[in-house]
Amino acid sequence: VQLVESGGGLVQAGGSLRLSCTASVASTRTFSNYAMGWFRQTPGKEREFVAHISGSGGGTVYGDSVKGRFTISRDNARNTVSLQMDSLKPEDTALYYCAAEGPPFKSDNLWVLLVNEYSYWGQGTQVTVSS
Repeated sequence: VQLVESGGGLVQAGGSLRLSCTASVASTRTFSNYAMGWFRQTPGKEREFVAHISGSGGGTVYGDSVKGRFTISRDNARNTVSLQMDSLKPEDTALYYCAAEGPPFKSDNLWVLLVNEYSYWGQGTQVTVSS
């Protein structure tokens, strides 16, 4: 799976951005087989979980710092996953990564929060929120 993020940029605090991630999947697989996540990272800090969505799109999980402000969604027909970011804060400034993991999935749903559980990563897109 190859992942390419887009949509990052500079925005004022309180504003919105929408990130997109487009996946290229082998012909023997389908995008809906893959669970998708968004993570973010700032220099000198560990990569932080932002949001996760199941293959069908029916299940979502959010990090505490973005709950109620960010919304993850996916379009399996277009092989894309999006992250709508509203009410942005300066502390949301980071490099945002899209990640994917294929089956089989662990029964313990805590895996979705963990960087090491995702096998595929994009190169990242920078989001900068000015105060």
